[in-house]
Amino acid sequence: MATQSPFSLLEGLLQYLPFADLPPPMWVVDEVQRRVVLLLNHILLQEPQATARLARQRGRVVLLQWRSFSMRLVATAAGLLDLAPPDTQADLVLAVSEESPLALAQEVLRGERPAVRIAGDVQLAAEVNWLVDHVRWDIEEDLARVLGDAQAHTLGQAARGMASALRQFMQATSTTGTEKATK
Repeated sequence: MATQSPFSLLEGLLQYLPFADLPPPMWVVDEVQRRVVLLLNHILLQEPQATARLARQRGRVVLLQWRSFSMRLVATAAGLLDLAPPDTQADLVLAVSEESPLALAQEVLRGERPAVRIAGDVQLAAEVNWLVDHVRWDIEEDLARVLGDAQAHTLGQAARGMASALRQFMQATSTTGTEKATK
């Protein structure tokens, strides 16, 4: 008897929720996008080489898309990001191919990059790829400023342990599903 993944069961249940297809209000989308830009800029400021590389791309617009969600980011002269006006022509379009939020979360939890369709400026795409490959958020350092070094380190270890256990579970689940599918 084939066992069903808890993630596929959850995804099936989410399809039957009322209002699941309604888009969020525009003010919520705008506020979330502004918070994402603040977080990205915070992360970029921790890496001077990233801001220098991004400053060379000032005025260039990247359109990020996933399902019905989209976000236009423009590089500033300071090497940071800002929201571009909605009618701005994008120099680069990055569209996540995976439609399912749970399948996308599974890929990310396994440490894989989701499949992305790329259209537009190749040089800008190379710079974005460099940023993705080389810029990391040191959340433990940020927590240390608020909680102190020892507490931040303890929380960091706990989070890494949970992430590792979740990755192992995801790998075991996908391996078990593959083995049963081949039988």
